[in-house]
Amino acid sequence: MTESLAFATMDADSQTAYALFWGIYIVGFVLFYWAMSRVFRLLPLYGLRSLLKVALIVLLVTPVQSTVVDGWWVPAWLFAAYETFLGEPAEAARAFFNMAVAAVIMALVWILDLVRYRFTRR
Repeated sequence: MTESLAFATMDADSQTAYALFWGIYIVGFVLFYWAMSRVFRLLPLYGLRSLLKVALIVLLVTPVQSTVVDGWWVPAWLFAAYETFLGEPAEAARAFFNMAVAAVIMALVWILDLVRYRFTRR
């Protein structure tokens, strides 16, 4: 989008729809995460199983702030795909940056989890 675009505000109906979307999205993510965790149990290495779970979290849960509505956060993967298809690489890069920051944070969590796993399995 352009820098001259002013932020819009949400009315009560928009706020309700926004909250409903995030509620449904979170419930859907929890169910998908649970289902994928069951599938990942088939993998023999704990590190690989936990890495795939971390990748799911980073890919699906990372938010980015909308350029259209102030205070409106959307899933980064969805925002990046949408802006890429619209031909706005700078906006898509914001979403990818948020995902990269989330990946670094979750990589640290993953490493700490591997250390915990190593010490508790002895």
